[in-house]
Amino acid sequence: MRTFSAIAGSALFLVAAPGVVAGVIPWLLTDHYRMPWSAVSGFVPLGWILVAGAAAILLHTFTRFALEGLGTPAPVAPTEKLVVGGVYRYVRNPMYVAVLSIILGQVLIFSSWAVLVYGLIATAAIVSFVKVYEEPTLARRYGAEYEIYRRAVPGWLPRITPWRG
Repeated sequence: MRTFSAIAGSALFLVAAPGVVAGVIPWLLTDHYRMPWSAVSGFVPLGWILVAGAAAILLHTFTRFALEGLGTPAPVAPTEKLVVGGVYRYVRNPMYVAVLSIILGQVLIFSSWAVLVYGLIATAAIVSFVKVYEEPTLARRYGAEYEIYRRAVPGWLPRITPWRG
């Protein structure tokens, strides 16, 4: 039953948080995706590669939270265990990196200054949230286990080789 609740809660949070941040808001800023696509050679395919790749990583991270951590990414329903498998062996914040990459992909697809400015604001908000709330909360919740992980795995730019802690 715990696994089902974790999957359902993660799916709901996926729609509510990244769905709004990386989907609904850029959708509104691009006039419901009706803007013309970028005329800059290579931007549109590169943007789609970013969006598709980041979406796959985002789904992977939510799955890991539900199945490995037995919880959700939502602060109100945290994981029972620290999630350090899969892409989390390369970077501590793959969920946020994926969301920001989806936004950047849309910047490229539409050559949209509005989405670019929004992406910069979203980046500042996310980094601030991580520093002010998430890292201290994880340190309290998981103690030495999180500190070892935090020291070994970078927060934003992935390692070349996976951490094997």
